[in-house]
Amino acid sequence: MIDFHTHLGRHGKSNDVERTYGLEAPELVCKMDEWGIEKSVVLPLCDSPEGWYYRSTTDDVIAYCNRFPDRLIPFVQLDPRWGDNSPETDFSGALEEYKQRGCRGAGEVIANLSFDDPRVINYMQHCGRAGLPVVIHAAHRIGGAYGLADDAGLPRLERLLQAAPDTVICAHGPAFWSEISSNVPEETRGGYPTEPVEGPGRACELLETYPNLYGDLSAGSGANALKRSPEFGWEFLERFQDRLLFATDTMRRTMLRGDVPQIDYFADLRENGRISESAYAKIAHDNAARLLGL
Repeated sequence: MIDFHTHLGRHGKSNDVERTYGLEAPELVCKMDEWGIEKSVVLPLCDSPEGWYYRSTTDDVIAYCNRFPDRLIPFVQLDPRWGDNSPETDFSGALEEYKQRGCRGAGEVIANLSFDDPRVINYMQHCGRAGLPVVIHAAHRIGGAYGLADDAGLPRLERLLQAAPDTVICAHGPAFWSEISSNVPEETRGGYPTEPVEGPGRACELLETYPNLYGDLSAGSGANALKRSPEFGWEFLERFQDRLLFATDTMRRTMLRGDVPQIDYFADLRENGRISESAYAKIAHDNAARLLGL
């Protein structure tokens, strides 16, 4: 299995080191061994101001991954507002430098801007030209949130997909996964809806329409989307087997809480034959290997 979404380093809003959570690379690798995960993508966060309390820069992530180069894969995080805070910023030199240092993708993008903000489109287009898949967090509002923001129905994400057709965008977060259903109450759009899924929603339509969109199944939002109507979840995995990525969003906080639902969920998929072996292999390993050039 390849885990497409993990984090290393300090996590916590306190400046007191004793009160912040820290996940070190050896701890993550030990968990990977326990869970049967071959490789993990490690995403930096604090290169964007919205991630100020995650304390893990791109340079930190590269250093962590260099300790276990056969197991951990670094991504680069550059904020769309980087440079001159302009839609004309040239990201090509920085992205090429980080590629040479081992980064195989970009993200997690958590800047609290609209998906179709010209600065976001510019950055995504540069990532596409660099051949880097991008992991994004989707938010339901601007202000008091982190992640790229959209309205109900994901119209801004669709405009981004159209504007950056050569960029693989791996979507994650409540505002994306709530749209697995056609019924998306505004009050739960940014959280974990509990209502049964009512037919394929906009996330399904966008996956059907845009070959550059992938689904990152990590965190509570990804697990909730699959579990809220179990049979629909299995059908969704089978239908979009070429465009989905096993991922956990593992960080110290989730490990301490034992809050990594994807592990048991994927074990159940295989043990009980919920989806075909070919679909399982693609989602658990092959799609990620293809995007990462492994």
